[in-house]
Formats: sequence, C-alpha cells, structure tokens
Amino acid sequence: MTTAPWTAVPDQRGRRFVVTGATSGIGLLTARVLVHRGAEIVLGVRNEEKGAAAAAAMTGPGRAVVEKLDVSDLASVEAFAERIGDVDVLVNNAGILGVAQGTSVDGVELHLATNHLGHHALALRMLPRIGDRVVVVSSNSHRHGELDVTDLGWTRRTYKPYAAYAASKLANMLFMLELQRRLTEGGSTLRVTGAHPGSTATAITASSGHGFFSWLGSWGHQLVGMPVWRGALPTLYAATMDVPGNSYIGPHGPGEFMGWPTMVGRSASAADPALARACWDASVELSGVGLSRR
Repeated sequence: MTTAPWTAVPDQRGRRFVVTGATSGIGLLTARVLVHRGAEIVLGVRNEEKGAAAAAAMTGPGRAVVEKLDVSDLASVEAFAERIGDVDVLVNNAGILGVAQGTSVDGVELHLATNHLGHHALALRMLPRIGDRVVVVSSNSHRHGELDVTDLGWTRRTYKPYAAYAASKLANMLFMLELQRRLTEGGSTLRVTGAHPGSTATAITASSGHGFFSWLGSWGHQLVGMPVWRGALPTLYAATMDVPGNSYIGPHGPGEFMGWPTMVGRSASAADPALARACWDASVELSGVGLSRR
C-alpha cells in the first residue's frame, strides 16, 4: 500500500452493509460515503429518531434504512441479527469511552459489553448471511490494553475507565485475529479486517462523563487531530478495498495519529494467539454465542 492521499472509495452499487453506531462520528461518515457510492446501508442505532435524521440527510444513488440496535444488550443484538437478512459487509463501529463503572442489562461491564461483546455476538449471529467481510473498528488505545480474561467485569481490580476502554479495544483486535483464524481453518473465504481512526475529532470522548476525556473530545482532537471524514477513511478502506483477512488499517503518520490509510502494526498482546483463544472462549461464555458451521 502507498501512503498517498486516498479518497477513491470504489463504486458500491449492488452491495449491502450494516454499520453500527451510525448516528455520529466515524459510523455516520462511513455510512454517508457508502450511500454516496451507491450502497444500501442498514444503520444499526440505539436512537431511531437520530437514525432517521441521519438517513434522511444522506444523498447519492444508494439508500439508508434504520433498524433498532443496542449492541450492549444481547437480546437486542439477537433480534437485530434475525431480521436483517443478507449483507455483504458488517462494520462493527459503535463504541463508548471513559464512562463510569457500570454494567449492561446482561450484567457485563459497559465498555466490554458495548465495544466488544455485543459486536462478537452480532458478527457470529450474522455470519451465515455475510457475503464478504466483517470490519472491526478498534483504536490505537489497544496498545495500552491489558485483558484479564478471569476478571472481565473488573470485580477484583480497581476500576479505571480508560483502562477498561483500552482492554475492550484489545478485545476487538483479538476477536479479529481469532475469527479470521477459525474462518480460514474452516475453509471459508470470508475475511475479517480492522481499522482505527487515529486522532480524530468525534463525539465519543465528548460525552464520557470524565473531565479530561470530555475536554479532549471537544477541543483536543479538533486542535491537533483530523476531521471526521479523514478519520473515517481507514474504516472505508478496510470495508471496501481488496486487502487480506486480519489486515489492520490506520493513518500512516508518526504514531498513527494522522495520515492516509495504510497497513499498520499492532501490540504484541493483540497478536497473541493464546490470548485470542482465551478471549474468544470467555466471550462465548458471556454471550452464549459461538461460531456455527457455515
């Protein structure tokens, strides 16, 4: 791959995508561009009113439809997966950052439930009806993540919001690694790709409830980071370009903070096959969803 400016998203007419968390930030821009390039997009959103407003503002030869989805709620995930039908690409994008300690309706720590576990369950439930790939939107923060598969709920350790977020982003990376391994081993042609937006001005940190992260989201990224359309490019590349499974796309610049989409590295933990299998097993136990035969 080159690190020259890339904005040439291929024509997507005749293709169908699901994008989670598509009412703001990376998810909204990803869906908007894909509609502009002719795709049909299912916006998986918690707030259907915001979803309808987002869909109405999208222009192009494609179209956007809105479906209720709360990825932190496993019953909502199951219902969504059952009614969506066939798709080419699933973009697992929705996320939260730096929220106070709490649990989902299923009793799972909120970062893990929203950023990883719900997307694990969604991808595996939809897998028999996905034609091309699953895209995992992670974060460079995965490099700071430490995943204790024996204490995913932070019941033994002192809870730290950013540490919980980083751990959930590491779980995203491990999911990509292990799902691709299992698909390849089973002879499937499906691929799992990943992306991260670098330093991008989105709303994810502005509503964290944490003073520093809220300031960072409102001002810091806007001052020194990329606009959202630039931050969405790695996700669009991972979703539409011909890259191998387990490819991870991010900005090409120093520290992967800014730049154009390119293949980027990952932490040693994110490439650890034993940790990936342990994370997979813990996720199956928590979600009740494993990999069915295709």
